[in-house]
Amino acid sequence: MRFLHTADWHIGKKLNGFDLLTDQRAIIDQILALAVTEQVDAVVVAGDLYDRAVPGVDAVNLFNEKIIAFNLENKLPLLTIAGNHDSCERLNFGTPWFSKTNFYLHTELAQAFQPVEIADTQFFLLPYFEPFSARLYFKDDSIKTLNDAMKKIVAEMEKKFDSAKRQILVAHFFAAGSSKSESETKIMVGGLDSVAVDLLSSFDYVALGHLHNHHALDHPSIQYSGAPLKYAISEENQTKGVYIVDTNDFSRTFYPLTPKHDVRTITASYEELLSPAFYQAVDCEDFLQIQLTDRGVIANLMNQLRAIYPRLLGISRLHQIQQESQLHKLQKRKDTPEEIVHDFFTEMTSETLTLSQEKWLTKGLQIAAKFDESK
Repeated sequence: MRFLHTADWHIGKKLNGFDLLTDQRAIIDQILALAVTEQVDAVVVAGDLYDRAVPGVDAVNLFNEKIIAFNLENKLPLLTIAGNHDSCERLNFGTPWFSKTNFYLHTELAQAFQPVEIADTQFFLLPYFEPFSARLYFKDDSIKTLNDAMKKIVAEMEKKFDSAKRQILVAHFFAAGSSKSESETKIMVGGLDSVAVDLLSSFDYVALGHLHNHHALDHPSIQYSGAPLKYAISEENQTKGVYIVDTNDFSRTFYPLTPKHDVRTITASYEELLSPAFYQAVDCEDFLQIQLTDRGVIANLMNQLRAIYPRLLGISRLHQIQQESQLHKLQKRKDTPEEIVHDFFTEMTSETLTLSQEKWLTKGLQIAAKFDESK
């Protein structure tokens, strides 16, 4: 069989205050169109269907609309789980009859041990959980971490393995060795969130959610689908999409998605940004972070730029002080004060001091030296 693997829809999420429902509707429509065109046998959504435990009415309506389109109108089996952003109690409403239309929505740990069987494959749908949930389920106080819990969980799942079928785990957690990005909510307390990948070796394929970069983990049988949209400026260079997996040989193919509005950074001066020759060459409707090359103060800057770039996320200065590493660099140097100032100015501006600035520097250092001597 072939199934589509996606995750982290985060319906209802806002980006720097901007509503994303229109963008989310468009991207989910692309996922549906791909599933229909490729004639997949099922669609897996590995958690974080919503962005909030109590989603807004518009977010709920969009989710319902798209679930109907996938499951009822196009007869696609849906294999979904709750993520750390979802409310298990709210998602759980209605699940007893959902399965009658092949819409499987698992929100509780106990549901993970009953596999969903489609063709030659068993799907174990493991929703997001905390270690204490496993501790209560197994009545075992020795379970302290996710690794402790996963050992018990996998062993319990293995009891249901059918040797004539393939086994797939659908889960939502941070696999050890993965790399995170800014838009993912941290789900760790004292480092308990990391699951060792060797604990998952019993499965032919592990379809994961939680991390938004599909390159977050390089593993032959464990895959993050990544989020379908860029949910932070730090993700601007990531290609978003979904995977289609063939269980015959567990080959997986990545299909890029095209957002309604991209998320990216542009670098320019204030004069350039206001120039028609400049802004007509860029897509002004994208979500933009502007890196401004000007050093001077510009009045009413944000409002003036938003008149041209309506989805302006923020403005940063190209030459602003990079505090993160500068103090460390200065502490390690044993240069003279003059050399430190020269180097610092060059690093920040890519220029050298002018003659006037040299004179001001010399005079200032002389005054500082006299002040020190007078103490």
